[in-house]
Amino acid sequence: MRVIVADDSLIVREGLARLLADHGVEVVASVSESESLLRAVADLRPDVALVDIRMPPTHSDEGLRAAVEIRDRHPSTAVLVLSQYIEVGWALRLLREGGGVGYLLKERLLDIEELLVALRRVAAGGTVIDAAVVTPLVDGGRAELGPRLTAREQEVLGLIAQGLSNRAIEEFLVVSPKTVEAHVAHIFAKLGLTQSGDVHRRVLAVLAYLGTGGDGRGTSGT
Repeated sequence: MRVIVADDSLIVREGLARLLADHGVEVVASVSESESLLRAVADLRPDVALVDIRMPPTHSDEGLRAAVEIRDRHPSTAVLVLSQYIEVGWALRLLREGGGVGYLLKERLLDIEELLVALRRVAAGGTVIDAAVVTPLVDGGRAELGPRLTAREQEVLGLIAQGLSNRAIEEFLVVSPKTVEAHVAHIFAKLGLTQSGDVHRRVLAVLAYLGTGGDGRGTSGT
């Protein structure tokens, strides 16, 4: 796997580069701001760009905007965005890009195996959402979807929202593949998500679950 690391902190960049290299990941570039990131992605076409959400010059959402631009211009490059805080609105904005995207809290960097799993998932076209982003909105999302989804379907959709694949959901719930497939199919049908590809439907289902109405708006928190 070929990865670009983008973070304004030299210590974070160098630490991540060494840690990833020690686990067989090739870090092809390490950059400190979004313009350098965009140039490096265009030149090197990595499998994944690992991006801090807050980058110079304003340290607001430069990393997020760069991630969205990367997905638009270079769909073969996945993006995994890192944030110091839970920023639900920004996470949902990123999810609107479809597959090949992820949002993790920086504290996950302490668990290299969790980071590697996330990198592999987005590189394969999947979606990763930090469970801490989903948790604050679970109750509200379930209340809105309650009349349409059964308790088990709500549970399955919550696991989809955390980025779990059907296989992972089977293992978590200890049920058969056909059972999970049936639940997922029912969720898509009840939410009216019957015309898009499976990856995109999973993203749209997550947006519906979080009560955004599919427009990417959400509540930011710290």
